[in-house]
Amino acid sequence: MAVAASLAGSAALAGAATLADPAAHTAAAAHTAAAAAAGATRAAAVPGATPAAAGVLAGATVSGSAIPCATQNGVRVCDADLSSSGGPDTRIKSFDGTPLAGYVVLPAKPPAHGGYPLVVQGHGWGSPTQGPADTQYFGPTGYQWAESGYAVLELTARGFGDSCGSAASRAADPQGCAHGFIHLDDDRYEVRDVQYVIGLLVDRGLVNPGKIGVTGESYGGGLSMALATLKNRVMLPSGKLIPWRSPRGRPLSIAAAAPMIPWTDLAYSLVPNGRTLDYRITSTTADLKPIGDMKQSFVGGLLGVGEATGDVATTGPLQWSLAEAYARLNRGEPYSGATDRTFVNEIAHYHSSYYLLAGAYGMRSEAPAPLLIANGFTDDLFPVDEAIRYDNYERAHYPADPIGLIDFDGGHMRGQNKPAELRYISRRIKAFFDHYVKGSGRRAPTLGATAFTETCPKSTPAGGPYHAASWAALHPGQVSFSAAGPRTVISGDGSTAIASIIDPVSSPGACATAPAANQGTGVASYRLPAATGRGYTLLGAPTITAKLTARGTYPMLVERLWDVDPTTGTETLVDRGDYRLTGAGTTTATFQLHPGAWHFAAGHVPKLELLSQDPSYLRTSNGAFTITVDDLRLQLPVHDRPGAPGVPKTVKPFVTPGSHGLAG
Repeated sequence: MAVAASLAGSAALAGAATLADPAAHTAAAAHTAAAAAAGATRAAAVPGATPAAAGVLAGATVSGSAIPCATQNGVRVCDADLSSSGGPDTRIKSFDGTPLAGYVVLPAKPPAHGGYPLVVQGHGWGSPTQGPADTQYFGPTGYQWAESGYAVLELTARGFGDSCGSAASRAADPQGCAHGFIHLDDDRYEVRDVQYVIGLLVDRGLVNPGKIGVTGESYGGGLSMALATLKNRVMLPSGKLIPWRSPRGRPLSIAAAAPMIPWTDLAYSLVPNGRTLDYRITSTTADLKPIGDMKQSFVGGLLGVGEATGDVATTGPLQWSLAEAYARLNRGEPYSGATDRTFVNEIAHYHSSYYLLAGAYGMRSEAPAPLLIANGFTDDLFPVDEAIRYDNYERAHYPADPIGLIDFDGGHMRGQNKPAELRYISRRIKAFFDHYVKGSGRRAPTLGATAFTETCPKSTPAGGPYHAASWAALHPGQVSFSAAGPRTVISGDGSTAIASIIDPVSSPGACATAPAANQGTGVASYRLPAATGRGYTLLGAPTITAKLTARGTYPMLVERLWDVDPTTGTETLVDRGDYRLTGAGTTTATFQLHPGAWHFAAGHVPKLELLSQDPSYLRTSNGAFTITVDDLRLQLPVHDRPGAPGVPKTVKPFVTPGSHGLAG
């Protein structure tokens, strides 16, 4: 279940084996074995094959030849392949002629009238699909879906692998690959590619147009979020939305989606400004202005993977290359020119499902398909608030829509991805699709919000699952803390050694510990009273309200919440966040750390830290500044119910920090 390919040759992350590994049970060896198996059986005869079994999509490939199918593990595997051995090029031609490699996997039995229910599986960044044995998708494999009666579509996204990502694939079809570079999950290109190929399968009678499910992880999670939000619409290169029709004119719609560790606002997830709040609907401008703090180690690593494994855009609809965008962001402040604003708006408009859902940029808001979304509390790339932002808007505007959240200790780094939680998620995906796509579920699947807590060491079972009807209902209690006196944050202060221990890309992981001593006068540290009784369980986004007086240029705040173990004198990172100030001056601000899930055991001390930098996870500001923090109030949302046996008296009923209106 690798999110990205090896980074051995990436200068951005020299020495790192992978950018992320959401499930430890997937390895390069398994991918290689799956690919070898597919190659060995590609030309095998299929006993008793129907015409559909002998080959599919004749006339829709680069060569015009049908994609050959072979029996593997009792199902039919059809490999849309470049065929380096000299056979016909059976890659599928997309709507603009771009050749797409991938797999169509079909059950052994012919389709019933109307076609099979379909599951689309979208792969991670830099991890082209390896076929029906590939385990990167969090849910069942392609083999397992087909054994259950589903057709499966696994496309390699344009710009990766043999979908114009390799030199050989571009040389085989130079004209088709003219626009085959990475478009960064653009609604107008990668998303439309999938919609177009689904339409081909519907027109050939292989897929039921009313039974289409989509899932995927990371890059594929963003893809499936977009498909679910578009639902029955297609976005043209001009940005115009039209009804989704197959090439022969049949109306199509997504029946359900299960995005795994996705983003909903790609601009915020890569360059957060701290304006998303989990108790308010995020406005369509709050996350975009001011431009935030780039996740430097992640963004640099992602670019390195893209350059190493695919064709990174240099021209075309992005209006800038990915390398150019990274270089501009990495130069840092001041962010004020038209180029910076164009970049942010481009990412929001065409690459972020939240803005489509919210009706920004002149698009009409519509109810999405039923959704089951999973994100990780310890995922420092696409944290839990990516799903909550979307969930808040959908619940407010489309309250009858089915939506479920699963939040756990996993996803991208620092996520631990414990096998028990991954099995739980896989079962939930299967039940969700059986009900909403296949129509065979005996009862409606679980919706609402489900959470597992982070535990250390990794061998310790996660806490939970905890379940509630909504995200807010997961934390009926709160622990409050206030500090009236002023403290000062100074640019450049803070231990870089401690920062390196908790950098998601290079650190030992979620359970890494650091010395618990305060870092000095330029870092504001606040220690809460030690937990008593049975302790309490953080389950939500810690909220800070404080009077901030900034002096100097380009001020930013980094927030960290630690668990201090008094017996060892060490601390474990529980949660983190950042907040980009708009400039010098005095303001009273409310902002949050990303949602976290952690049990503070009796005797352990929660410690809040405010500082000016978090290298190399976040890009350090170019400015020189001080920020005076006064009248600080901290609210920790906890799963514990006030007054229950063993719950400390410090746990009070949860009070929503603000009304349910627009943030920003």
